[in-house]
Amino acid sequence: MKILFGIQGTGNGHISRAREIVPLLQQYGQVDLIVSGTEAEVSLSQPLLHKFHGFSFVFGKNGGVDNWATFKLMNLRQLWKDMHSLPLGDYDLVINDFEPVTAWACHLQKVPSVSLSHQCSFVSPKTPRPKSWDWAEWLFKYYSPTTYHIGFHFERYDDFIHTPVIRSDIRRLETSNLGHYSVYLPAYSDKTLLKYLRGTDAEWHIFSKRTKSPYREGNVQVFPVNNDGFNNSLASSAGLLTGGGFEGPAEALFLGKKVMMIPMKGQYEQQCNALSASKLGVKVVSTITDEFPLQINAWLADPTRINVNFPDETAQIVDNMVKKYAR
Repeated sequence: MKILFGIQGTGNGHISRAREIVPLLQQYGQVDLIVSGTEAEVSLSQPLLHKFHGFSFVFGKNGGVDNWATFKLMNLRQLWKDMHSLPLGDYDLVINDFEPVTAWACHLQKVPSVSLSHQCSFVSPKTPRPKSWDWAEWLFKYYSPTTYHIGFHFERYDDFIHTPVIRSDIRRLETSNLGHYSVYLPAYSDKTLLKYLRGTDAEWHIFSKRTKSPYREGNVQVFPVNNDGFNNSLASSAGLLTGGGFEGPAEALFLGKKVMMIPMKGQYEQQCNALSASKLGVKVVSTITDEFPLQINAWLADPTRINVNFPDETAQIVDNMVKKYAR
């Protein structure tokens, strides 16, 4: 069997999930991997068939998307060329994790494809989303269109939606509480975060996209983004301060950590994720203002813990997918 797996390369969550899924797929045959996007710090251990430029947004420094950098990064001509140049006829199964090149190539060549992603959970109207953002639904509908859907979310909102894929290395971590809080907020610079976190009642480990060397200022340590370093910090932390992503908060909740989320401004998916997480009891702050230290200290003092049930079902999901959708 020949399998093609297209993976989104903006952010780290898609690649992290693929690191868990690819070895399972390889039990069924040859797996060719395609990644498009430019903003991930983690990578796959297997070789890639193609690394496409794709269509990515660029993280800003003050809580949102850097629109000018995103515009400069766009190459719609190359995206169009890549969509039309990808041969798909030899594959028995095409899988997609919110990756536009393979999705649209399948659409243009009338080849069925399976979405195995968090984003496809929004195909269901039962999945929570803020009503004032109805105009942004086009992103989920047209960015990476597929034939079939297997989704992941914080809860099983519909019959095709599963709880999060928690990586094996996260499941194997030994947890403790050394009192510090881990931070991953890629849409904010470490300098902006330092301004507010130095005045709070905790020790912080910031993992920043914008620093090359670790340093400390007062009660705050800043590190370059590193997968193993972040995992170790999270496992021994009291909690996680993060954006409106999906995989990071899910892993922290699985490890029994407190979570505070600050979704990116103008980023619809993150607003949806934050809404869903808030229904579980996760603290959500809309943006960082001068009130942020007070909000942080109130969260630090809150003893509430959230219990989740994220069973290890990934192998069974992959097996069912292959048996149901392979040609």
